[in-house]
Amino acid sequence: MNYKFDGTKVYFTSDTHFNHANIIGFCSRPFKNVNEMNEALIANWNRVVGVDDIVFHLGDFCLGGSAEWTNVLNRLNGKIYLIVGNHDMKNLRQSYYDRFEEIVMQKHIEIGKQKIYLNHCPFLCYGGAYKDTWQLFGHVHTSKNNTGKDASRLNMLFPTQYDVGVDNNNFTPVSFDQVKAIIQKQVEQYNKNNRNGN
Repeated sequence: MNYKFDGTKVYFTSDTHFNHANIIGFCSRPFKNVNEMNEALIANWNRVVGVDDIVFHLGDFCLGGSAEWTNVLNRLNGKIYLIVGNHDMKNLRQSYYDRFEEIVMQKHIEIGKQKIYLNHCPFLCYGGAYKDTWQLFGHVHTSKNNTGKDASRLNMLFPTQYDVGVDNNNFTPVSFDQVKAIIQKQVEQYNKNNRNGN
């Protein structure tokens, strides 16, 4: 089912990995320990997301059990939709299902007239099937200037795809307007490169 959001502030994020100490070293996150990381992610989230805003979290939300998830969820602003990531599969518990607006494996939404497909992972065959639809994803932990561990494969993505994960976005959720500006710039660069034969 498609969901349409008009006149509401909508944000996207992914791969917060709350309570995951090993992610700091794995992704070279600039935090001394997991507590510092959690606090920074929560502060950044609440700095941009209001109580009534909508957040689509594209997976790998948190590690741990009910206590850890509930502690984080109690402190976050917004109405949160969870698109399940690979780490979430083993950590989801019924005791906090109702803290999310919805928990799904994938989702199609519309904001204004823009169609958006949400999934934890990027799709390499995506562009042909959904010409005017964006795909937002996480999972790959893109770093600035596309220096993440999957950089070589990410070069094959279409310009209408974008990694909304925290490692790629200053550890902060990004708004629909921010994503729109980023994708428009990617499309312009893609078209320019194709005109120049690159």
